[in-house]
Amino acid sequence: MSTITAAYGTWRSPITSDLIVAAHIRLGQPYIEGTTHYWTEGRPLDGGRVVVVRQEADGTTTDLTPAGYHVRTLVHEYGGGAYLVVDGTIYFSNYADQRVYVQKPGTAPYALTPEGALRYADYIHDAARNRLIAVCEDHRGDGEAANYLVSIDLNTGNLTPIHQGRTFYAHPRLSPDSTQLVWLAWDHPSMPWDSAEIWMADVNSDGTLSEAQQIAGGAGDAAFQPEWSPDGDLFFVAERTGWWNLYHWQAGKTNAILPLQAEFGQPLWQFGGTTYAVLDSQRLLVTYCERGTWRMVLCERQADGGIGAAALASAPWQLTPIDLPYTEFFRLRADPHSGLAVVIAAGPTIPSVVVLIDPAARTATEINHSSHDILESGYIALPQTIEFPTEGGLTAFGFFYPPTNREYVAPAGELPPLLMMSHGGPTGATGALFDLDILYWTSRGFGVLDVNYGGSTGYGREYRERLIGNWGIVDVDDCCNGAKYLAKQGRVDPERLAITGGSAGGYTTLAALTFRDVFKAGASHFGIGDLETMTTDTHKFESRYLDSLIGPYPERRDLYLERSPVQHISSLECPVIFFQGLEDKVVPPNQAEDMVAALRAKSMPVAYVPFEGEQHGFRKAKNIKRALDGEFYFYSRVFGFTPADPIEPVVIENLS
Repeated sequence: MSTITAAYGTWRSPITSDLIVAAHIRLGQPYIEGTTHYWTEGRPLDGGRVVVVRQEADGTTTDLTPAGYHVRTLVHEYGGGAYLVVDGTIYFSNYADQRVYVQKPGTAPYALTPEGALRYADYIHDAARNRLIAVCEDHRGDGEAANYLVSIDLNTGNLTPIHQGRTFYAHPRLSPDSTQLVWLAWDHPSMPWDSAEIWMADVNSDGTLSEAQQIAGGAGDAAFQPEWSPDGDLFFVAERTGWWNLYHWQAGKTNAILPLQAEFGQPLWQFGGTTYAVLDSQRLLVTYCERGTWRMVLCERQADGGIGAAALASAPWQLTPIDLPYTEFFRLRADPHSGLAVVIAAGPTIPSVVVLIDPAARTATEINHSSHDILESGYIALPQTIEFPTEGGLTAFGFFYPPTNREYVAPAGELPPLLMMSHGGPTGATGALFDLDILYWTSRGFGVLDVNYGGSTGYGREYRERLIGNWGIVDVDDCCNGAKYLAKQGRVDPERLAITGGSAGGYTTLAALTFRDVFKAGASHFGIGDLETMTTDTHKFESRYLDSLIGPYPERRDLYLERSPVQHISSLECPVIFFQGLEDKVVPPNQAEDMVAALRAKSMPVAYVPFEGEQHGFRKAKNIKRALDGEFYFYSRVFGFTPADPIEPVVIENLS
């Protein structure tokens, strides 16, 4: 096949925005009961609606959530943990009213909880007392919402708080004999990856709790995911060594299972996050992250025959890798009766898939794909892991995706434009994944650098804490240094460097454009321009996040003003495009609108694309398409190339 010589950015690509919104669904929240598997699908072509899907052992797949229902909770605004399956019955949060609904097999859902300003997440079933236990976020009072653990009677829907007094709760888990409950708790100003505790209490016959005691976590030790074995052993993840490692707790004694310089936990942005699953007291199915790449292993306790219980508790564990083609795993769940597990996984050439794992056989079967139109390899840019020098003699990390399109080559001597991607959080991470959004750019002739700047997870607590007090500095420096590193190597055009990001990544984008002169253009997707406003005009979960990232407010108001792009518009001298959901409660629309007004007032090139009905992140097909194509159109005008296919124009003010 002969190739066409054409400038970067002008390549025609089969990876269109229409393909992305039509073929791509958001897979999430896997669940397993025996040999029946469940997961959720977020469908852009259905207005972003999330439905629960069931697959039987024979492969029969059924949508369970009827039209008019949307399985999504708004606890912490980011949600997660929105449904539970008990003997085929679905208990779920409905997006429109946030009530808990019950859907028995073959019947329509009905509301269990009363109307009101209550939200629920992270359900577990207490069969002995015929109730659900969940995290409740109560918005009925004035001021900040109250969070607590709540009991939901399955006969009456009556609500009874069973533990209160902490700022946040997550991950309640009931022991197999229903006599003990464990949960995570943390308080302002900490985020769950700063300092989260695991608590255990006795469950009385009337369902109340007593004798609560802290068993793990605390200041400098962010505990994560307590889980019981079928025999009543307790496992959890803690950060005692500066790395999220696995531990076993029994009768007040804690033993490390896998003391590695690797991450067995992850930031709890959403409920229901799990990185391991308990098969029985002697076997765990485990995923962990090493230098940005996730792996799966079977972890088995090694003990000689006849060993006593006390010795068994401290017996060594053997790690057996399960060789799989994936580099990311999300929300691992197992069924101890069948011995099987399900997980959402992805890899550099594999879109997000639901995978059924048989730990005993060391096999994996893909049972559903997020994208059914798998592209030929000639259009798939493979990620290249890079490490580059940054400020203070330190090293930062990222994944570089080179321009890739089998039909095209660039003219001799031309270097490609670079799109720097800054992930959200900022305490999040990016991985080496098949991502249609990235391939959209690389197949048109852009290079893409997806950076895990200092502050990202996956590299230990010390790396994550580089951002403490330094948000808007360390992340910005690392993005700039990553771009300069590639330009110095002659891999990208230093005059065509762009940066893009959403939410906290949008702030990093705006800060890089305002306070540095490396990038020539950028795109903020629901990003933060005014840090001071974020101290009062945001939701409870993140309302004190900036205390650690910047400093206490108002005591260090000077830092908030110093690092807010909107306060330094005079320094912003390049074109910017803004995309914003008008119902966003995390980063309200005024954040984008104030920046746009300030740039308009100084006659800088600026574009603003607001979306009715969208919140924090875009879920509707037409808006996903508009944001992707609109950003590409914006760069085509700024960098002076002509796209191969017509694109609906975006109004760019002040661009000659």
